[in-house]
Amino acid sequence: MAMSDRLLPLSHAPKRATSETLLTRILLIGIAGLFLGTILFLPLLTVFVEATRKGWTPILESFQDPDTRSAIRLTLLVAAIAVPVNAVIGLAASWAIAKFEFRGKNLLLTLIDLPFSISPVISGVVYVLLFGAHGWLGPWLSSHGIEIIFAVPGIVLATILVTFPFVARELIPLMQSQGTSEEEAALTLGASGWYTFFRVMLPNVKWALLYGVLLCNARAMGEFGAVSVVSGHIRGLTNTMPLQIEILYNEYNFVGAFAVAALLAALALLTLVAKSALEWMFAGELAACRRH
Repeated sequence: MAMSDRLLPLSHAPKRATSETLLTRILLIGIAGLFLGTILFLPLLTVFVEATRKGWTPILESFQDPDTRSAIRLTLLVAAIAVPVNAVIGLAASWAIAKFEFRGKNLLLTLIDLPFSISPVISGVVYVLLFGAHGWLGPWLSSHGIEIIFAVPGIVLATILVTFPFVARELIPLMQSQGTSEEEAALTLGASGWYTFFRVMLPNVKWALLYGVLLCNARAMGEFGAVSVVSGHIRGLTNTMPLQIEILYNEYNFVGAFAVAALLAALALLTLVAKSALEWMFAGELAACRRH
């Protein structure tokens, strides 16, 4: 029998990527929706409901508390410092890992992922052991009048450590998939290293960088464990919004606690809204970047 006789006729009708029945798909979507609603949506909704249970006047009054206002300012300050630092360092580390070959590359990748694998509390303890009064560098810092632990610098350092992987881990896979052909072509044509970085490489990864910055910002504002260790819980000085929520809740000031929690959740949601808005506004450019 000829080869052509053994071949079955091919159907030109498009085939489905999956073969699950409609009932199976509905069941899977329902399970996912139920899980997300129970684990994520209901707790978030509860925060806003409890915050507004007695009206808006108690909420506004709770924000007049000097300690609460100080916690809000400190949270925004820490995020304003930690996020740009992580953006610059994460971009540099990602460029080195994706574009160059060097000894210790795997070690650098491991160090980038380290904050994901250890408890934030341990991250805070590390800084206490380094910069605390009885730590390795504590006596020298104290003799020179430098305060890191139980002060704003310690909070910033702990936040940077915990949130560092978010930018780098958004950039590294994209840079690796793009290769080095464009950078090599620019250098061959006489472009300098800085020109290649700003005009060739950076435009290709700007959306991944922006996503990493948004995720880093959301985590920086909500960090509790590492900040709790290094802050000292000094009212009006070193308490961030998550720490202030804990204090208010332990004092049975539920309105104030849920008011600050609602503000913190609203800031996180605002970050997600900004990400979604950018994806919608620049959908065509994003698709082109992915194809590239």
